[in-house]
Amino acid sequence: MNLTLNDEQKRIQTLAREFAEREVKPGAIERDETSTYDVGLFNKLGKLGLIGLPYPTTVGGQGMGYLEYALAVEEISKVDASLGISYSVATSLYGGTIFNSSASEEVKKKFMAPVLSGEHLGGFGLTEHGAGSDAAGQKTIAKQDGDFYILNGSKCFNTNGPLADYYVIYALTDPSVGTKSMTCFAVERSTPGVSIGHIENKMGIRSAQVSEILLDNVRVPAANMLAQPGEGFKLAMKTLDCGRIGVAAQGLGIAEGAFEIARKYMMEREQFGKPISKQQYLAFKMAELYTKIQGAKLLVYGAALAHDAGTRFTVDAAMAKMTATDVAMEVTTEAVQMLGGNGYMREYEVERMMRDAKITQIYEGTNEIQRLVISGTLFR
Repeated sequence: MNLTLNDEQKRIQTLAREFAEREVKPGAIERDETSTYDVGLFNKLGKLGLIGLPYPTTVGGQGMGYLEYALAVEEISKVDASLGISYSVATSLYGGTIFNSSASEEVKKKFMAPVLSGEHLGGFGLTEHGAGSDAAGQKTIAKQDGDFYILNGSKCFNTNGPLADYYVIYALTDPSVGTKSMTCFAVERSTPGVSIGHIENKMGIRSAQVSEILLDNVRVPAANMLAQPGEGFKLAMKTLDCGRIGVAAQGLGIAEGAFEIARKYMMEREQFGKPISKQQYLAFKMAELYTKIQGAKLLVYGAALAHDAGTRFTVDAAMAKMTATDVAMEVTTEAVQMLGGNGYMREYEVERMMRDAKITQIYEGTNEIQRLVISGTLFR
């Protein structure tokens, strides 16, 4: 496996890094404090061509791959994991559901191009209050009515929910057979009956907007169906595999961002007459963390390459997501400790990164679910 970046991948990496440092980082603390989202930053991601990286030009993308996309998520998440997950959801969960669906090319372009351009946000409606890790516990119903389907139900923990103009919504056509009737629809926010429920007040990723999506007799054209009844569960699982690469890249970026803050601080902070980086215990701890970050990076890039090669990547994505997010939690916790009292203060940013890191171990499949995925392949 060759993990040497080519010139185009290096260009994407540099483009995302410079944008993150120049435009995303300056307001990250304030956006976290106020739980506000800057839609303008998402718009600029689209203008730079970063949102559509892994999709062909026929649907409004850039015709590249998941490695380029992972590089961009990583760089954005080094300074603002909230924008990182908003970007990831719009690209891999919303965009991935539609692109991997059985919808016509016309429908794919209609619903993907406005989001990939950065002009509109997209959301992903799978999770419900009674259906988290157990996606089969869906209660949202889609009932056919001629050339339309009527949707009733609700979705929770929907990243981009309050701001999105487009959603992908998973539902059952026959609750008595469960996932054997699961389907999925592209739904416009402007459709009568679509409304925003509770907006979450979160521990971390506070700038990202997360809410309930309420569906009350929402009338959706049958042409907007993205998966035939019974095919929706398979589409959701494939989409989550893709999404886990994005969350893995997010975790990697958080870890790298916190590590760099700690590294610079340790070179400047003096105690007992010398920089604390000269204290062997702390230096060795940083060496261990750096090694874990590099290991996580290999898994993240490897999963993205497996996706782009067209090989089965479910386990690769699970290993990358589990490892990179666990490393993110460890590195950010240690970074707070390395900075001592300053690490606990918001102006030094690592406490925000620690809060942000925690959710990466939970969403898009808890790390316990990732262990189930991985272990399930070991004893066949």
